[in-house]
Amino acid sequence: MATARVNAPKKIQSAPTGPVSSAAPVSPRLRAQYNETIAKDLMKELGLTNPHQAPRLEKVVINVGLGKAKDDKRIMEIATNTLVKVTGQQPIQTTAKNSIAGFKLRDGNKIGLKVTLRGDRMYEFVDRLITIVMPRLRDFHGVSAKAFDGQGNFSLGMIDQSVFPELSFEETTTPHGLQAVFVIKCQDKKHSRALLEKFGMPFEKENK
Repeated sequence: MATARVNAPKKIQSAPTGPVSSAAPVSPRLRAQYNETIAKDLMKELGLTNPHQAPRLEKVVINVGLGKAKDDKRIMEIATNTLVKVTGQQPIQTTAKNSIAGFKLRDGNKIGLKVTLRGDRMYEFVDRLITIVMPRLRDFHGVSAKAFDGQGNFSLGMIDQSVFPELSFEETTTPHGLQAVFVIKCQDKKHSRALLEKFGMPFEKENK
């Protein structure tokens, strides 16, 4: 006796009941400000005719050099935690490329940590650094205008991590320094400074 073949009913997918968001992701404040006003103002003030000539921040590289503490796993963990909390990104370990006997350094030794920020995270970090972190520095009179290299890149160093509000007191009891390098695409380092000033970077007053 043959058995009847019954087709199973097709499942009907119900439409989502919750609200569907069509809003586009919000661009960081500093990035939106650059695209809407800063780039245009710089072109006018610097006498540039092509939008591609306007100075532009390409990336920010944050470094922590461990120096004599390179073999201390605890310091490595503390510095890693600092960079993760401050940048929202996992750092990579930097290693020595040459052996230097005087420093007891061998090729391949871990000597520090590095994070490279681009895009939204880069603009968010710079915004927090200028508007929140720098006002917390003691006896701060501005950053040095001599910290530009020949290509217009700007370097900023800090002696310890306690000025970052993302870190708790316990996370700053073992201090370590860090350096932020602003890699800027520009035609002249004066253009690079003009860009950072538009961002709100406080340069120290020059003695006349």
